[in-house]
Amino acid sequence: MRRLFSTFARGAPGVGLLLLRIASGAAAIVSGLRALSGGLAIGTAVPGVLNIAAGALLLPGLWTPVAGFLLFFSNLWEILTGHAAASFPDIVTASSFLLAAIGAALGLLGPGAWSVDARLFGWRRIDVRDRTN
Repeated sequence: MRRLFSTFARGAPGVGLLLLRIASGAAAIVSGLRALSGGLAIGTAVPGVLNIAAGALLLPGLWTPVAGFLLFFSNLWEILTGHAAASFPDIVTASSFLLAAIGAALGLLGPGAWSVDARLFGWRRIDVRDRTN
């Protein structure tokens, strides 16, 4: 699993990744709920459910590379199929484009130090005790 993560950035880059995860996770959940409120047509329901799932994984930073690329592909699907809201298609397309770009960036960068992934899969310190007989 460690190969999926380039680093678990600490300090200012780690805070930046935390803020990016929180903002994109919340936006993905809202986008998914908005898509599901429009009806249950397969063209809008599948990306909506995928956005909600990706957002729920991104908020705590669990399986961040997988969730990031899930967010990327679900929004790319929304853009390419043109299943935007009838009232504001330009705004929906722009938000889908931004969520796709942020999802790809998070998939490539990783979750940062303040995430569940860092706790589960981060570097560990192993102290070896001196064995004396």
